[in-house]
Order: sequence, then C-alpha cells, then structure tokens
Amino acid sequence: MAIDKELLEILICPFCRGDVHLHNNETGLKCVSCRRVYPIRDGIPVMLIDEAKVED
Repeated sequence: MAIDKELLEILICPFCRGDVHLHNNETGLKCVSCRRVYPIRDGIPVMLIDEAKVED
C-alpha cells in the first residue's frame, strides 16, 4: 500500500525534526539528517523513536 504524497510532505522525524523520504521500496521512512529509518507497517508509518533503526 502506497503512502499518500501529501502525508509524506508533512511528516518529519520525531527525533531531530528533519525531513523524511521513502526508503527500501516503501518499507520505511528515512530521515535525511539523523539517518533513522522508521518502519511502515500495513501502509502506516510507525514514527516512534524506539521503533527506528539508525543506518550508516
């Protein structure tokens, strides 16, 4: 299930307030500033800091 483009425009990283973009074939949202990846489950972004993984 694709995430609505308008939703992507307003979502920000809850940790650093940076912009997020789709990552890994829409399986997550990655912050461009702190590199945290928030999972997408059943088409819903899980924007919880504890659920995010930091990527290099």
